[in-house]
Amino acid sequence: MQSKDYPRPATLYLYAPNAVLERCLTLGEFRLQPATDQNPGAPLQPSGIRLNSAMAPNFLIVTFEQAWNENLFKTFPDSDACLVIHHTEKFGERLHRAVQRALPNWAGIDGALSYGKRSPLGAIFTRQSAPATTQQQGWQFAWRPMQPTITLNPITVKLGSIEEFAEVRPR
Repeated sequence: MQSKDYPRPATLYLYAPNAVLERCLTLGEFRLQPATDQNPGAPLQPSGIRLNSAMAPNFLIVTFEQAWNENLFKTFPDSDACLVIHHTEKFGERLHRAVQRALPNWAGIDGALSYGKRSPLGAIFTRQSAPATTQQQGWQFAWRPMQPTITLNPITVKLGSIEEFAEVRPR
């Protein structure tokens, strides 16, 4: 699912509670959240912007950072550790395959988030300017159904252990 125009960064970072990240590391367990706030109980909004259904219809997303930054622990509530993924190509392909198995009629893409200007990948990859203190550099994986969907719920996919190319770093 990678494009030559948008190569994945060498390393990806996920800031979250240690217990969540240990499951990511040992089980390859990742939760995809609806990008919009149209579903009651959808707890996670992309940083800095509220998307509506016209901007990002029926997308499921998971977002990482492209850099280690101590300030990001303040940006992501309850984060006390960081998952560091060293082999992003292998990880990205495994994540896309796992989602394809769980959601066979969905299309996926991943790319850098654009802050303060429209992303060439569209509104789903666009955010308001990040605060200067965080210096966010997001990388997002996003999927949408090939057929119209009325409801959209979070799902959890399992890739299997990613310990061979990832680690959890404490704050």
